[in-house]
Amino acid sequence: MARIAYLLLCHKDPEGIVRQVTRLTEAGDYVAIHFDGRAPAADHARLRQAFPDNRNVAFVRDRVRCGWGEWSLVEATLRATKAAVEAFPRATHFYLLSGDCMPIKSAVHAHDVLDRDDADHIESFDFFTSDWIKTGLREDRLIYRFPFNERRHKRLFYAFLAAQKRLGLTRRIPADLRIMIGSQWWCLRRRTVEAILDFTRTRADVMRFFRGTWIPDETFFQTLVRHLVPTTEIRGRTLTFLMFTDYGMPVTFYNDHYGLLLAQDFLFARKISSEAVALRSDLGALYASGQRDIAISGEGQRLHGFLTSRGRQGRRFARRAWETGGTLGRGRELMVILCKKWHVAKRLADRIRTESGIPALHYLFIEEDTPLPDLGGLERGLARRSRHRRAFLRLIYDHFGTDRLVICLDPSELELLRDLASDPATLRTLQIDCAFSDDYLAGHAHRVGLAGPATAPETMARLVPVLRRDIAHEAEQIRDAGLARSEHFAEAAPLSLNAQALERFLGVPQRVAQAIAATDYLFAD
Repeated sequence: MARIAYLLLCHKDPEGIVRQVTRLTEAGDYVAIHFDGRAPAADHARLRQAFPDNRNVAFVRDRVRCGWGEWSLVEATLRATKAAVEAFPRATHFYLLSGDCMPIKSAVHAHDVLDRDDADHIESFDFFTSDWIKTGLREDRLIYRFPFNERRHKRLFYAFLAAQKRLGLTRRIPADLRIMIGSQWWCLRRRTVEAILDFTRTRADVMRFFRGTWIPDETFFQTLVRHLVPTTEIRGRTLTFLMFTDYGMPVTFYNDHYGLLLAQDFLFARKISSEAVALRSDLGALYASGQRDIAISGEGQRLHGFLTSRGRQGRRFARRAWETGGTLGRGRELMVILCKKWHVAKRLADRIRTESGIPALHYLFIEEDTPLPDLGGLERGLARRSRHRRAFLRLIYDHFGTDRLVICLDPSELELLRDLASDPATLRTLQIDCAFSDDYLAGHAHRVGLAGPATAPETMARLVPVLRRDIAHEAEQIRDAGLARSEHFAEAAPLSLNAQALERFLGVPQRVAQAIAATDYLFAD
């Protein structure tokens, strides 16, 4: 059975650390603590006094003064690893944590996961060919020396780097190493950490190399694990759930994130706010609960991106060059049905085609399998249709030999609608207002991937109102766009008013408009 030795790197909140360590050791696991050498001595003393007789707790005696991006973080991790290896001979796995981490599964579940798979869990991507580094220094991290910390001595950091570049003072990467990169948070088997410690004692050249690199905590262990362990025994993902904002900052979790965290396919999560007292308490109780039947949905990253993006400005984006090129043709009419419920718009389009004879197509710019005429292959694939959208529509006019065409658009396609409105052709729009039940919106969340089968009810309860406001926002944007010849067709409106809107929208006789509006199953979900 797996026994985990947690390597805890921390620098503040001694009371919170005491609670964290107590929860972990009560489940039968071990903790080796490295408390930052920069932290107050009184805080360190408080920690040591809290565990005088707990044999499942060990402390790193010779503490390191840690700085972000420096070798000191790796050194602190190595010292915590050595302390744990010596103090806990029964430990089978060594799991690196920070003081901001909390378990999001039970100890029993964590042990089951490690027992099922005899492997090391660490992100490990090729440093040079992967896109793991999004911005900032890349190869420079390795081939130059970094004696100054960027955050504390920014001018010296970049001045020294520039001087090395001018003088050509590059360093060679050890020839037998393939440099890898990934998250600093990992879980390794005992034989792997012992192999790493042996390697550090015999390869002084490698140690000198990494001591001079920038942000080595993202490359040192990642490289050595790949160097020492067969690929088949490495799982290239961390077991710690973490997310980053669009600005590259870690996402912090609060009390209302319990359901979201529990549903993720990870064992721990960071960063848990120190102010999220209820969340920390609930997660601590979960770790000791013995619960095994925890449903996993794993929608956290996508859900977070959706929710946060709706709270920001800047929904519009610059048009692509080809989106404004070409025309539909002066004298032609394009009639656009705008509806969030696609099945409603499709039924209406089919009825329009049957009753009026006007060609009517479904969501041709958003659905891959929309039925389309043969246009010599240009109709195959959304990328081809969207590359020159007006020109593509012109081909459809020509195919049907008509100057009148009906298509369906989602209200979110506002930029496309504005592009079409700027064409010399006449644009008419019919905005369909539908009723959206909570069940329908929940189903919509599942269909678009914002929720999964195991999404917690409290998460869904937050998501449904956001989706409802999002749909209302899209409708308001359409109304505020100031489009001429715009009509409304509503589920709650009388048949007579809907028929009048269709009559104006399509330019058809009243009897035809009434026949279309009277479709009895039109709004059925």
